[in-house]
Amino acid sequence: MRIVTLEEHISFPEMAGQIPKAALGGFGESERMQQLSAKLADITGARLDSMDANGISTQVLSVDSSGANLLSPKDGPAFARQYNDMIAKRISGFENRFTAFAHLPMTAPIAAADELERAVTEYHFRGAMIRGLTQEKFLDQPEFAPIFERAEKLGVPIYLHPGLPPKGVSDIYYNGLPNHSGMAEALACYGWGWHSETALHVLRLLYSGIFDQYPKLNLIIGHMGEMLPMMMARSERAFKPGNGGANQRSLTDTFHQQVHITTSGFFTQPPLKIALDTFGIDNIMFSVDYPFSTNEMGIDFLNAIDLPEEQLLKIAHGNADKLLKLNK
Repeated sequence: MRIVTLEEHISFPEMAGQIPKAALGGFGESERMQQLSAKLADITGARLDSMDANGISTQVLSVDSSGANLLSPKDGPAFARQYNDMIAKRISGFENRFTAFAHLPMTAPIAAADELERAVTEYHFRGAMIRGLTQEKFLDQPEFAPIFERAEKLGVPIYLHPGLPPKGVSDIYYNGLPNHSGMAEALACYGWGWHSETALHVLRLLYSGIFDQYPKLNLIIGHMGEMLPMMMARSERAFKPGNGGANQRSLTDTFHQQVHITTSGFFTQPPLKIALDTFGIDNIMFSVDYPFSTNEMGIDFLNAIDLPEEQLLKIAHGNADKLLKLNK
């Protein structure tokens, strides 16, 4: 069975070292992150061996850090360009096993749109990954319109991944906690905080009318829908067209038409059932979240899914192939 995974992370030390530590706010420096640094830097070594051992056909790579998002409008574009060039060089000769989402200099939106187009046209990258807020701003702000316009024009999706919490949020929600073994970071990020923030981000895009403004835009979110499947019925009532927002369509219609989710990092069946009941079989794509989760965990989960073969194949590769045009 062909298997595609599309939230699989990389981080090259020579690039990560260019980000000022002050900009990281103390996050990303836990012992766990240090232990994974070698796996994040690797592409065609242990990563590829693990893919082969677990039957994974293709990984879509993405930069595991806010990176250029934390740099000035002056410095960000060159940094993003260098990163994308480096990714393309390191997967050269392995294009049947790897492709990527472009890294964008979000503090310079017009340059980000241009870099997206360059990465797609020159390297055949399959879209872009944007991580959280940019300078404490959500993507519904008008200054980010060039990125949506270009993604829609190119016919490629935007993958909205959680990012580091803004300082003001971090100071209130996550300050004063014991930081034994990185638990404060876990609460702020992968254990809870950034999943709820990404759900909020998507709802802001809906409420502000971004999906109606760009009706051919496709958005991907990970982690089995970032809490949204469980909240769909309640949010549907709150965000009905005419309730004060700019959205012209219902939440369900909009999500079915323009929002896709991956299973990254979620390997139990109950969340998948809720996702199937809300987003539907055509909007769900398998992913692992490597190396933060193991390929073995992901494949065990995939093999345990009790669905007709036609539907299982959609999750394993069909939906990703169609959305990302992986067969073209």
